[in-house]
Amino acid sequence: MLQAATLHSAAIQAQVVRVITLSTISFLIAMFSVPLWVRALKRFGAVKQIRTRKEAPIYNRFHEKKAGTLTGGGVIFWSTTVFLALALWVMGNLWGGVWSYLSFIDRKETYLPLAALLVAAILGFVDDWMGIRGIGGANGGGLKIRYKSIIYLIVSAVGAWWFFAKLDWTVLQVPFVGPVEIGWWYVPFFMFIIFASAFSANETDGLDGLLGGTALFTFGALTTVAFLLGRFHLAAFGGVLIGALLAFLWHNIYPAKYFMGDTGSMSLGITIGVIAMLTNTPLLLPFFAFIFVLESLSVIIQLLSKKLLGKKVFLSTPIHHHFEALGWHESQVTMRFWIISAIASAIGLIIFIFSLHQ
Repeated sequence: MLQAATLHSAAIQAQVVRVITLSTISFLIAMFSVPLWVRALKRFGAVKQIRTRKEAPIYNRFHEKKAGTLTGGGVIFWSTTVFLALALWVMGNLWGGVWSYLSFIDRKETYLPLAALLVAAILGFVDDWMGIRGIGGANGGGLKIRYKSIIYLIVSAVGAWWFFAKLDWTVLQVPFVGPVEIGWWYVPFFMFIIFASAFSANETDGLDGLLGGTALFTFGALTTVAFLLGRFHLAAFGGVLIGALLAFLWHNIYPAKYFMGDTGSMSLGITIGVIAMLTNTPLLLPFFAFIFVLESLSVIIQLLSKKLLGKKVFLSTPIHHHFEALGWHESQVTMRFWIISAIASAIGLIIFIFSLHQ
């Protein structure tokens, strides 16, 4: 019995070392790639177009000076994640050994989040490209909100079909209650989670370092959940993404050298939703992604208030711009939102851990 417990403990320690090692490697690769991607974005002419004073007076007042900043920087973290996944998979198949130990591509655990990350990143890149070239009906170019919404719905519908029809997932884990069978309702619920995650991430991406920093805590919580559930490949995937995000943030904090762009925000949002569904923790997303929820709710409340009451609730939305309008410096808003995100994610993890014993 003691020997079995010792072996189990050693196996867990090996997985901890694996996740930390992969996260470190990912950080180093992403840091090395930053100058290469910055040069590529400059050659591509990938610069941010700022909305005019007439379209968004409060936003323009605080962010007019950022016109010309590089955008599309999200390619740094998603390309690093995809590259490392494929490189380790190839080396593991060729040489085995430590490369097989580090490889985290797995049909059951990481096919879906990797596919979601890549597909969403490509779709976001197309939107960024349209914005850079001034193509499309959105302010400054890019896809209109309704077209983005259609894309989110299509992606979420494909994912919902896969989970429901292929994986036969119809059970929702409710904290302190346990598994609840919801049948075909799983499909619209899945679509809602993916749509909400993508939309909320896009709304959160408005200040230097805001989305990247808050997403770190979200992925940190989801990676911990995956590890506690014994889904070590998925935890390794989360660790790789965290390492790459840290490298991205190195030059994205105020004053940002580059912005994330839709290629980053769309890939992060959809991937968060997919991992939450894979770990059956979507009901904990209001904690793990508290700032995301806050940002999207502020937009919805503002729109409803203007439509129904003819007045605004907030000075500007998403809510991070409201605090800017109140006099908070951009870096103050970002850091305070990071702190709130860390606390909320920790509360979500506590709820999850206690729920495991129900």
